[in-house]
Amino acid sequence: MARLKEIVFFAGRRHNGRVIGAFLNALGILAGALSGLTQRRTYSARVQNFLKSSLGALAVLFGLHLAWLSINGTFLSGVKQIFLTALAIVLGNWLGRLLGLQKLSNRVGHHAAGLLAEAQRNPPGKTADGVVAVTILFCAAPLGIIGAVADGLSNYFYLLALKAVMDGLAMMSFVRIYRWPVAFAAVPVLAFLDGISVAAHSYAAPILDSHHWVDSVNAAAGFVACATALVIFEVRRVELANFLPALAIAPLLARLFN
Repeated sequence: MARLKEIVFFAGRRHNGRVIGAFLNALGILAGALSGLTQRRTYSARVQNFLKSSLGALAVLFGLHLAWLSINGTFLSGVKQIFLTALAIVLGNWLGRLLGLQKLSNRVGHHAAGLLAEAQRNPPGKTADGVVAVTILFCAAPLGIIGAVADGLSNYFYLLALKAVMDGLAMMSFVRIYRWPVAFAAVPVLAFLDGISVAAHSYAAPILDSHHWVDSVNAAAGFVACATALVIFEVRRVELANFLPALAIAPLLARLFN
């Protein structure tokens, strides 16, 4: 089993330890902008439903894949790791509610939504407002933060690659509202996500790896990423930002119970 995980995980390490998820995300934004400028017609409802289903399925697949790669040892050890991960997610959600992370995310999201609504009423919107609105929406997404951490700790860029597709599809609409300059939002998004990845890679990873706590963080990140599918499928309203503290609580629990 360990050998199989090593083979599967090789795909995530083939870029020699360089974090590339943020670059892929920025590239997806630029590709979406280019597609939106050149393609006049919007996707049909059938195509949109297919894309939504595919993105939701990939969120579950990549989330479970990351969690599976992070659970090692015997059966009982695996059960213990899953239990601690679930406990970290529960405690992380509680702490996130206490800190008001989702409320903060909603507040900045409402500001971006207001800028978008103004641009839709009086197109084309102001370039500066468009860059600010798009940057806020793309940077505030919890999947981006989770993906940047996973990429920095273990070079697992698949979550940010998925976000790149999601942002690219959204960018196709934004670029029609604000015109091509809004594509410059890719720059601050790249800087923000790459900053998280580099910090995780350079500072957090050595400490966590020395105590064998990286897997605990990745397992929590994988399960939280799976919850993104509930938002994509519109099954229920999930306050994803409140789960972010689980990434910090997971290694603490690993230290207490190992």
